[in-house]
Amino acid sequence: MASVQPFARTMAIHIVTSFLVLLSCSQQARGVNYTFAKDATRAPAVSYYDYIIVGGGTAGCPLAATLSQRFRVLLLERGGSPYGDQRVENMTHFTSTLADTSAGSPAQRFVSEDGVINSRPRVLGGGSCINAGFYTRASDEYVLDVGWDLAAAGGAYRWVEDVVAFRPELGPWQAALQRGLMEAGIAPDNGFTFDHIDGTKVGGSIFDDEGRRHTAADLLRYARPEGVDVLLRARVAKILFNVGRGRRPVAHGVVFHDSEGQMHKAYLNAGRRNEIILSAGALGSPQLLMLSGVGPADHLRSFNITLVLNQPAVGQGMADNPMNAIFVPSPSLVEVSLIQVVGITQFGSYIEGASGSNWANPRHRASGSGSGSRGGQHRPPRNFGMFSPQTGQLATVPPKQRTPEALARAEDAMSRLDDAAFRGGFILEKVMGPASTGHLELRNRNPDDNPAVTFNYFSHPEDLRRCVDGLTVIERVIRSKSFQKFTYPDFSIEMLLNMTAEFPVNMLPRHDNDSRSLEQFCKDTVMTIWHYHGGCQVGRVVDAEYRVLGVDALRVIDGSTLNASPGTNPQATVMMLGRYMGVKIQNERLHAEGFKRRKLVGEQQGQGLKVRKMKKKEATVLNDQG
Repeated sequence: MASVQPFARTMAIHIVTSFLVLLSCSQQARGVNYTFAKDATRAPAVSYYDYIIVGGGTAGCPLAATLSQRFRVLLLERGGSPYGDQRVENMTHFTSTLADTSAGSPAQRFVSEDGVINSRPRVLGGGSCINAGFYTRASDEYVLDVGWDLAAAGGAYRWVEDVVAFRPELGPWQAALQRGLMEAGIAPDNGFTFDHIDGTKVGGSIFDDEGRRHTAADLLRYARPEGVDVLLRARVAKILFNVGRGRRPVAHGVVFHDSEGQMHKAYLNAGRRNEIILSAGALGSPQLLMLSGVGPADHLRSFNITLVLNQPAVGQGMADNPMNAIFVPSPSLVEVSLIQVVGITQFGSYIEGASGSNWANPRHRASGSGSGSRGGQHRPPRNFGMFSPQTGQLATVPPKQRTPEALARAEDAMSRLDDAAFRGGFILEKVMGPASTGHLELRNRNPDDNPAVTFNYFSHPEDLRRCVDGLTVIERVIRSKSFQKFTYPDFSIEMLLNMTAEFPVNMLPRHDNDSRSLEQFCKDTVMTIWHYHGGCQVGRVVDAEYRVLGVDALRVIDGSTLNASPGTNPQATVMMLGRYMGVKIQNERLHAEGFKRRKLVGEQQGQGLKVRKMKKKEATVLNDQG
């Protein structure tokens, strides 16, 4: 066992870096020139709209596109455009995005209070711009439990899929994973499907056959150009409310700043059905409610925020589906692959995998000499993303030892690792739900800063049980005949667990019994799969129509409203939700306004009939008198 440890340590840093980057990126769709999108610096100081949507992400883009068909919509996105941005478009540049802590980065890193490194999107298209691209629907049971209409949800899914969803072609490693899951008992084989069905399946992808990423931003092609304005780099500071004594607060506008710091205000047009809709995500929406005065009273007063509504549930119910993985070195070449195959178990764990070496930043040898060259061949320096020593998140370099010299030595050691050492892939399990929940709080009054969020991973025993059961399935897959080509026969499961436990995947301390206790392995090696949700949950902060309780003219429509993550991967359902609610809001409003018009016309017709009857009666009297 001791002989394995040096090998494990040298492999650990680059492998996990590559894996996490692989889950977070790939090539972006070809450039799109939306005439209705512009930088917020070009916005007027004051503007008026029927709907103001805060957050141009996975839910906000389809929502804005739908509502724009009949109404005037303003979509405010704090990030920039994904089109033409090499950090998003090109997978080989994406590790620099994870390490990029500038205000303009498409990904904003945060570390939860649990010590797990995470990221949130800051770009038009939201999380669909920086994820693994796996596309799969929620189960029918989930849709019905939430209270959505099954037929309408199906129509909304298809509307999304017509633009962003594709069928992937499996390579040898993913095909072996698919067969291995069947051998491990995750049956039946459901083939390719978008549907959530128990067993093993090939899911959809938002990458087309040319490797281009299609995101929620692409759904804006459905928009009526005259009906929508999209402002980029527009950082919303707060929602404005009309507050009167004895009356419910009414949202009527927002304050936002452009990239040059200039303040702008956008107001709702007159009309009681016009609304502001938060679609800023599981961190952004509860944060903005609190900054606007809607949240726990004592917490808001501690930041001198004027209280609009005491709502203790804002920021509660935060959850992040824990992910744990086992790295499997391969004696054979493996393809570079994103998440394509999933095993949907009956015990509450989802099994997926990703493969390939140098996923995020392949080395390209070039002629040259001097420092860093070998035999006249120059090896450009690698970028190790958010696990790079320069980011300060490397667990193997303690904070007090992060001197420039120590960081340089760590980077050099990482860069010297041979490419062949990274051949293989990760098989991971994600816990459904989860049952463990935490909370979100403000750190300060700056909307650009990350709030403090605690997810309390594995605080509920059911989550830990599901993790252990999922890892047990992964062990069976690794031992399966179907997977023999991609495993070393002399590498035991204990060796693989020890190797994986060495990876600097989080800021948590390690224990010596990780390979002997799967429970401890789950706790020590927990990672995010970026499926965090909650903070504005239905039934606690918003009603079934996503209206904020206790406030008028304000809704929240995004992943912060979810009580559990939908299906194996949520992006399809969050995009569907934007379309679903856009159609529902539009239809209900048109129906109500149509009924009002019909009633008004009916009253006018009734008054006309009454006038005609009066005139007829007067004429009869005149005739009688005549």
